Amino acid sequence: MCIRDRSTEYVVETQGLTKEYKGFKAVDGLDMAIGHGVVHGLLGPNGSGKSTTMKMLLGLAKPTEGSISLFGEPFGPKTRSRALARTGSLIEQPSAYLHLTGRENLRIAARLLRAEAEDVDRAVHLVRLEKQLDKQVANYSLGMKQRLGIAMAMIRNPQLLILDEPTNGLDPAGIEEIRNLIVSLAADEGRTVLVSSHLLSEIEKMASELTIINRGQLLFQGTKQELFHSQPPEVFIETPNPKEAAQALAGISVRVVEGGIRVPNLSERDVAGACTQLVNHGVPIYQVLRTHRSLEEIFISITGRGGLQ
Repeated sequence: MCIRDRSTEYVVETQGLTKEYKGFKAVDGLDMAIGHGVVHGLLGPNGSGKSTTMKMLLGLAKPTEGSISLFGEPFGPKTRSRALARTGSLIEQPSAYLHLTGRENLRIAARLLRAEAEDVDRAVHLVRLEKQLDKQVANYSLGMKQRLGIAMAMIRNPQLLILDEPTNGLDPAGIEEIRNLIVSLAADEGRTVLVSSHLLSEIEKMASELTIINRGQLLFQGTKQELFHSQPPEVFIETPNPKEAAQALAGISVRVVEGGIRVPNLSERDVAGACTQLVNHGVPIYQVLRTHRSLEEIFISITGRGGLQ
């Protein structure tokens, strides 16, 4: 089923969104806009405000200040039920009755959400859980529980899907499967997916737009291409003597790494000059490569933290 309601510019929009706990601002003046039919990655170190932001978007936490609009309408008591009827979510750990089977859990969820049997069948098929439905959830692996949680989130055929760590506990094949599912929900069906994950390599593969926050404040929002273009490529010079190479290029910003050195923001002429300088100092060069930094490397440089926790 293709869902492409583009009557409003943004599916999610926040202005000055703030959540304060006893004087501590978990989210601080966040302005965020998410369009239609995209996978939007929400990134930040542990404790940066990602989960709190998602909870406010779902009405699970009340903002201290600021505003939220979903599907072009202000999100509040009068519009909450209408907005949430078009929204599915998986926040933190999936919630299910462990003593019941997957099928029984889905039937309960369907009754609560007033969904039809075909909606359940479609959601189960999407996450490929058909063969596990009659097992007790207590006997599910963590990955299977994640699939069940995503199926529950999909029961109402949502236009907006909010997922916190959707690949948690999955093996590599399962991660790839869920990644492909998330991408297809946006690309093929026009749904909007807001996803948070500590697996930056997965976000890099699935998201077309990114929001990066730290200490509750916005550091970057835009397309993945805009983020990469804002970061100059690096030149990797492979040499058996990286320390001598760094000394020979004194005055240039150089990082000594395993197998050589990395030098940021060099033009082709500057690269040639650096190589000439190394040769003149008797430093052997095995190869020279111009590389773009990964999302994880950019994330660490922006947040000043040791990656996601």
